[in-house]
Amino acid sequence: MILSIPWLVIIVVIYNLIAFTMSWEAATPDAVVPIAGPFSTELFSINMISGARWALTLGDVVIVIALLLLFVELVKSTRTSSTSIIDHALSTILFILCMIEFLTVEYAATSVFFIITVITLIDVVAGFSITIRAARRDLTMGGIH
Repeated sequence: MILSIPWLVIIVVIYNLIAFTMSWEAATPDAVVPIAGPFSTELFSINMISGARWALTLGDVVIVIALLLLFVELVKSTRTSSTSIIDHALSTILFILCMIEFLTVEYAATSVFFIITVITLIDVVAGFSITIRAARRDLTMGGIH
């Protein structure tokens, strides 16, 4: 049953923990909600050979973790067991919750959370597509065409 829980829920929880516990100092005096808040916090930077400076922000790390979890979800979607139906249903619910949060919660109106929402949508669409494709392959290999 634990494998049926979408792992992307981890990144949504991490985002909300950061968003609701860290300081949101306004980027401009007139800003009601800053564009990225704590997610624009620079963690470190590296001077590149080209002379450019590459900086990694907290938002970048959150997105990379979300992409890694998306990979895990895509691998999970190749299963053709009865728990995959529960997994897809929960992934769909997670996407709907992310969309609602993005539209209604002030601190979720950031590019970072929008990208997380898009990643949950990709999980839903790809999960169903991969499962259907795997089921067709299993039927073909079983002698049914």
